[in-house]
Amino acid sequence: MTASATDSLTATTIHLTGHDGADVEAYLARPHGDQARGGVVVIHHLPGYDRATKEIVRRFAELGYDAICPNLYSREAPGADPSDAAATARAQGGIPDERLVADVATAAAYLRGLSTSNGRVGVIGYCSGGRQSVLAACHLDLDAAVDCYGAFVTGEPPEGFPLKVTNLVDQLPDLRAPLLGLFGAEDKAPSPEHVRELEEILTRLGKPHELHSYDDAGHAFFAVDRPAYRVAAANDGWERIAAFFERHLGA
Repeated sequence: MTASATDSLTATTIHLTGHDGADVEAYLARPHGDQARGGVVVIHHLPGYDRATKEIVRRFAELGYDAICPNLYSREAPGADPSDAAATARAQGGIPDERLVADVATAAAYLRGLSTSNGRVGVIGYCSGGRQSVLAACHLDLDAAVDCYGAFVTGEPPEGFPLKVTNLVDQLPDLRAPLLGLFGAEDKAPSPEHVRELEEILTRLGKPHELHSYDDAGHAFFAVDRPAYRVAAANDGWERIAAFFERHLGA
């Protein structure tokens, strides 16, 4: 059975135990019913574990998936306002890659442990979460990955960049899941050149992928609460995401 849209769902805050024993807050949304379905791990953007991200989690539940978003800043600033927590994490250089992978693994295992799971789990991330979605798919057995304008999958961070990140070029040979990438042609990080480099690498490696760029969009074009929002690009992007996950996360 593939995912089916529904307007009947439940959403709640839960707590996961991280690989290091830490308490990790997470937002879970599930459609009503006991039919088998796939799961989606949502990786929030750098502004944090905020209302806009929780709306995205609920949207995936409306599309028929069990969806969860771990608060990546639970350790740095438990219970803090999302913007304050993000500032704290940024000041510390961001989230270490190893910990991100472990937190996504914990969230994916939680989804696969639900009685409604069909065993398939995808991951999606926005902004910094886009890079982290690709990172997770290079290290974990996931069934699909979506990168929404994640910077530094390719390309080098500029000198003085506040986050301690490297590109993922050397890790792309280990990509384990089909990848959907959605980008703005007016973006600078990732730039169109970075997207072309990613396309060339994935093609050379024989990795299943679909990359799409929107001429009228820059960074954060999915963000309905920001001036960067672009209706046409976001609507088309959501259609592509829905079709991609239905293809790869259906039973």
